[in-house]
Amino acid sequence: MSTALPSPLRLALVITELEVGGAEQALVNLATGLTRERFSPVVYSLKPRPKNDLLVQRLEQAKIPVHFLDAGSRWQFFSAVWRLAQFFRQQQPQVVQSFLFHANVVATLAARRAKVPRMVTGIRVADPNVWRQRVERWLTPKVDRIVCVSQGVADFCQGKCRFPSEKLVVIPNGVDMSRFEHVLPAELTELGFLAGHPAILHVGRLDQQKGLDWLLAEVIPRVFRELPQYDLLLVGDGPQRETLEEQARKHVLPNRVHFLGWRSDVPEILSASDLLVLASRWEGMPNVVLEAMAAGKPVVATQAEGVVELLGEGATQQSCPAGDAVGFAERIIRLAQDRTLAAELGAQNQRRAAAEFSLEAMISRYEVLYESLIVG
Repeated sequence: MSTALPSPLRLALVITELEVGGAEQALVNLATGLTRERFSPVVYSLKPRPKNDLLVQRLEQAKIPVHFLDAGSRWQFFSAVWRLAQFFRQQQPQVVQSFLFHANVVATLAARRAKVPRMVTGIRVADPNVWRQRVERWLTPKVDRIVCVSQGVADFCQGKCRFPSEKLVVIPNGVDMSRFEHVLPAELTELGFLAGHPAILHVGRLDQQKGLDWLLAEVIPRVFRELPQYDLLLVGDGPQRETLEEQARKHVLPNRVHFLGWRSDVPEILSASDLLVLASRWEGMPNVVLEAMAAGKPVVATQAEGVVELLGEGATQQSCPAGDAVGFAERIIRLAQDRTLAAELGAQNQRRAAAEFSLEAMISRYEVLYESLIVG
């Protein structure tokens, strides 16, 4: 790049919270992976430091400054604009990059108050909330670029939300392939499984977006009738946990559905599982599918935004439209019963993840974007 670039470029990364999640992990991967001779990142979280602070620890270990604005309620987000603007005046970033809706709003307004030269927002999911779509559209004249994590999200932003196409940039999520190399499988009996019971795995937030209510009510009962030896393992937490636990007791045998909460050993649990399921109603580019691919596992997923892009030629056998309970269950059953097919698809997924969605490629695309905004 041109020697006219500031060295290192001062970058502010703003996110709603740093609880473990797909967007949060992507931000931490970006912050810790940037070339430090060229970029000086500082991370800001609107919400307080989470109890599960594994991602915060990663940032701190990398000696990246992290600031918490302690905006625990909707109304505190207004004061967060003022506080974040104060931080920006001190840091004087050349570029601000935000992740997630609330961070997009607060960071954009704060950047204008602090007269930050360049503002980049991030659209992580095809959010059906019409009010949020209108707010994001109102922000578009105030931002320089809008990063979409998949072409599906970009199409949604241009079509449904009517964002100007010249501001949209597609940068897919990347996965650190090394996290899934030489991994010893978790001992599932220590997680409550009966010896010899293979696992169907779901990893993600337990909320309405992820479609677990539908999965437990309409899909898993069909699967368990055909696969009496299989168990379902749910890694993650969220507002629907109690409701989902009650659903599990109602629709399936409760000792065959295991709620583990958030875990730091997802690569080991993936290694011990037969396949990953994703039942999302909407997405952007689901990190967990990418991680399963990196681990060499087959996937059964709804065709939410980003899923078909990730799976490529393997999408036909590993995905179906949201709401197709019969098709979803049939794909799980087939992969469980045809181990050769499952192994072939897993290997295909792993090759595709390494070739198309490496963490290094993602970081490089962000670096090029930020430097191009400064060079002009």
